[in-house]
Amino acid sequence: MNIDIPVAELTEADRELVETAREIADTHSDGEDGIHTVGAAVRAADGSVHRGINVYHFTGGPCAELVALGAARANGARELTTIVAVGNGDRGVLGPCGRDRQILLDHHPGIRVVLPTSHGLATAPVHALLPFATTWSTTEASVPFTP
Repeated sequence: MNIDIPVAELTEADRELVETAREIADTHSDGEDGIHTVGAAVRAADGSVHRGINVYHFTGGPCAELVALGAARANGARELTTIVAVGNGDRGVLGPCGRDRQILLDHHPGIRVVLPTSHGLATAPVHALLPFATTWSTTEASVPFTP
């Protein structure tokens, strides 16, 4: 099955977000085998930017994207528009893991994600990264996501 993902070219604001995440990874990384190796940046609808860095642990730990989401919420940002994660050591932009994709869809279904593609960096709506996505509910069975 071939699923088309609706991607868009990066805007100048998107490039600035990538640079912010790269700065976090480069400045606060512990190195290749460290606890902190990925930086993330998320833009809110009001234009504010919130930052995060991962906390690796063998039992699991929050990815940089989730830390950035928490920072945004702690600073009062409720509507988020774009998110990106960048690896340390010049690894570049990283696509979100499956857990992050589901959390982004559940909490911010309209968010766009910066990710690497075969044609360079682009943004895509998070729902496009989860074909046949369902949304989480405490009161219902899985409900198919409709944009």
